[in-house]
Amino acid sequence: MTWAPLLAGLVLLSAIPSGQSRSIHDVKGQTRWRRSIDLNDVYSKVRYYRLSSKVTPTNYSLDIELVNETMFLGRVKINFTWSDTSDRITLNIHPDLQVSSTTAKLIQSSPEEPEISSSLGVNIARTERQYRKSYYIIHLEQMLKNGSICEVTIEYAGNVTSNETAGLYKSSYMDSDGRKHIFFATYVQLDNAQRLFPCMDEPPYKATFQLSVVRFQNLKTIANTPLKTSKSYPDGKIRDFFEETPRMSTNQLAFVISDLQYIEPRKVDINEIDGQKLRVKVWGRKEFMDSLVDVPDKVATVVNYLQNYFNSSLGLPKLDVMAIPMYGASKASDNWGLMFFKESELSSPLLWTTAYEILYQWIGQSITPFRRDNAPVNKALNSFLASMATVDLNPDEMEGKWPMTMLYPLYYEFAQTAPFSRVAGIRYEAIWTKVELVFRMFNYTLGRELFQRSVRKFFHQTKEDRRTFFTEDIFTRLNDVANETNNLPAGLTINGIANPWINRDRVPLVTVIRDYETGKINLSQKVYLRDTPPQSTAKISYQWDIPIVMQAEDKLNFSNTKPSVWLTKENEPKNLTIPDITDEDNFIIVNPEEIGMFPVNYDSCNWKMLSQYLQGPDREKIPPLTRAKLLHDSWNLAYAGELCFGIAMNMTLFLREEKNHVVWEPVFTMIDHIGRRIEGLDVYLKFEAYIRSLLKPLYLELGDNAQPNDPSWKIHMRGLIRNFLCRAGYEPCVKEARDQFKKWLTDEEPDKGNPVANKFLCPVFKWGTDDEWEFGLQRVINFPQNNLARKQNERTYLLKTLAGCPKDANKIERLLQVAVLDQNENFTDADIHLIFSMLTGGATGYRTLFNFLHQHWYTVKERFENKTYLWNGIVNFATSSFNTQEGYDMVSKLYMDHQDEFESADAIVKKALSIIKQETKWNEENVPVIDSWLKDHLSKEDLDAIATSMSTTVLSTTTVATTTN
Repeated sequence: MTWAPLLAGLVLLSAIPSGQSRSIHDVKGQTRWRRSIDLNDVYSKVRYYRLSSKVTPTNYSLDIELVNETMFLGRVKINFTWSDTSDRITLNIHPDLQVSSTTAKLIQSSPEEPEISSSLGVNIARTERQYRKSYYIIHLEQMLKNGSICEVTIEYAGNVTSNETAGLYKSSYMDSDGRKHIFFATYVQLDNAQRLFPCMDEPPYKATFQLSVVRFQNLKTIANTPLKTSKSYPDGKIRDFFEETPRMSTNQLAFVISDLQYIEPRKVDINEIDGQKLRVKVWGRKEFMDSLVDVPDKVATVVNYLQNYFNSSLGLPKLDVMAIPMYGASKASDNWGLMFFKESELSSPLLWTTAYEILYQWIGQSITPFRRDNAPVNKALNSFLASMATVDLNPDEMEGKWPMTMLYPLYYEFAQTAPFSRVAGIRYEAIWTKVELVFRMFNYTLGRELFQRSVRKFFHQTKEDRRTFFTEDIFTRLNDVANETNNLPAGLTINGIANPWINRDRVPLVTVIRDYETGKINLSQKVYLRDTPPQSTAKISYQWDIPIVMQAEDKLNFSNTKPSVWLTKENEPKNLTIPDITDEDNFIIVNPEEIGMFPVNYDSCNWKMLSQYLQGPDREKIPPLTRAKLLHDSWNLAYAGELCFGIAMNMTLFLREEKNHVVWEPVFTMIDHIGRRIEGLDVYLKFEAYIRSLLKPLYLELGDNAQPNDPSWKIHMRGLIRNFLCRAGYEPCVKEARDQFKKWLTDEEPDKGNPVANKFLCPVFKWGTDDEWEFGLQRVINFPQNNLARKQNERTYLLKTLAGCPKDANKIERLLQVAVLDQNENFTDADIHLIFSMLTGGATGYRTLFNFLHQHWYTVKERFENKTYLWNGIVNFATSSFNTQEGYDMVSKLYMDHQDEFESADAIVKKALSIIKQETKWNEENVPVIDSWLKDHLSKEDLDAIATSMSTTVLSTTTVATTTN
């Protein structure tokens, strides 16, 4: 499982597109409303045109024959059943398919017209291709009524694709002897089935399939179902006939024609269930089989786990899992009974990805989302169940990754004034992430056994019924089981609870205030905002139904996840008072283990007791994830102005003894966020010294060098700590970086390649000499163009570090002089914009850029006269990062001096002034508190060293100023 900086609302109500049939009903005959919850690929592929449901397929008999490596012939017989009067059949067909003949015959007449003999046949009046909609419309001469059954036979030719993974495509791989092995495979996900055969290419139109494939003699065919028989032809080709499939959607059909080999499980025996025993084979090219040797047992382990979880087989007698060479699709193709993986994904030792993809055999294939815009709830449920399976089967793999890597970025994004305003595309990733966390919340609050019973009920009832599901169905099943056990308070439903959590781009903040005299707890909720919104922003007053799970110091039992109470939307006033669960000498913890998606604030006494306990010998009685939450919540609440920074800093004291990487994981983000706020101020040196004092002991314990058997978390943690220590000037790190850099400095031909690892560049450019930095600049200027041995991203990274790393203003001024004033031809407009943006990463950078703009105003303005985006860019990057009154005054003076000259950047500088005023207020309120706390907690040696450093800096600055004057 991975987390990119992703992420937002989900399950939004969507109107039925104008082209969609209005006769799609649920099992009760009522028209279903649908929620649109989709991801990038689904959103981009979903069609606005929907097929009519008056005529639907029940069976496809599909014959595919490879003519050569570029073309195939196809014949499909489709049995259609009429549910309403109609004289037309509408199919999806790709423009590349060339139809040669279409015939039809009546198999069964309508009960309304028994006098019509089915032997009379049915005549086709005409056929029609609508290329814009990818429609093939068969117009009949007769109007057929409800209950009629007709067989349509279509013969056609199609192209084997070789430039993309779509439809029936050809690919190849080379063996170690240089021999080329060609193979053919299908990719019919989304709208690609219509590339292979005319069909009703939408998920709800399920039918059985009888497949036959003509192949070359030296290859073999694998499909969804087992091989039934084969027939040889005189030309050496062979036709393989496969067993009929259960009812399934067109995008589940798959086959591959190849010379791949297989292995089966050796150590793990697959359990028999539903009266049958699944046969698992893992396929790959001969020379890759050693990399797959452990995969069959891993697949068998996952299959046994899931069979037990669902109390059901996946619905087919076999499962073929294939490592496809040169596989070009972005994700595995989870066809029913036949799965295609990239080689690197299948051979990975990680269990989560395998479990996640195999889960689709149950939820996604055996039962299917009704529409593609119902797919994200499928993805979310499978992702949650895969995480649970991994926790049960290989817990070390998930430790420190789940749910933190999903939840903390959500907290950060939803607390912004305008979520997703910076990177709108991540909104789609947040869709399934949020729903997965809602499933996790219900798994805890309802209980794992009840949640599993709900999922089983969802799977079995859907399987027995229509075999398709809607977004709300799983929540309805959860609600049914919850009602059977009286697990929810009166008036609450699972659907009602889930909707606000899913539909809103926000999370709540729960505040817990204990009255130690009366023995009461007051609970309240409000929208969690990390930044103060502008005064013009409308106030948000969302409410949620929030499960309040509590732990008390004198009776810690983190296995008990049942809510003590629910803080509901209906509470009036918007708070709730309950009896305290312990006495005044014990702390309480609300929302342990991040059961719900919300941070928690406490009164100062409870925070103090938590801090003291975490510094004591019993700290580890609180699980790592909950320790991480307490730390994460306190710092972010202080950042948001909800908590005194002194309390948040007290919550870090236990880190001197903390060794668990799960607890440390959120620390680095907090260091970065606070550090950016205070960089350039006197307090920053004290802050760095304090963080160094926390990190050094852990870094020394982890060791400088990775060991062969180091777990992934240790390698990751060592890298994070090292990165910060390097940035802070940790001498051993800087020395190593400069030693490595010498390899490049002394290279007789330095422009042929960079022998220095990227991780060493920033420490050198920040803490090294001017000559070292200048050497890097010359490498950018002289970077060879059109050289296949050197990639452009090498130059880009080098330029980023040259601009973003220095703490010396002279280096930055030199870079701006060369790139902007000297107009060096080796610097493109994109390079210049990149330099500007990188300078906002540190106080030295944006201050130097501001001074540069101020000193060279008219030269810069003339330089960018016809390049609006560069002019707007330098104004934005030079003015928007200040956060003190001094900075506000500087930007304000610049604006007054050139008020009528900003032109397109006028609104930018006005907005910058507004932001600086807001940031200044934050600094005025919090910096003195942080500074005072650090003075009390830093050693005398650290404080003396900082004072000496500051004196040296002031003296140096004065000398430079005197020399200049």
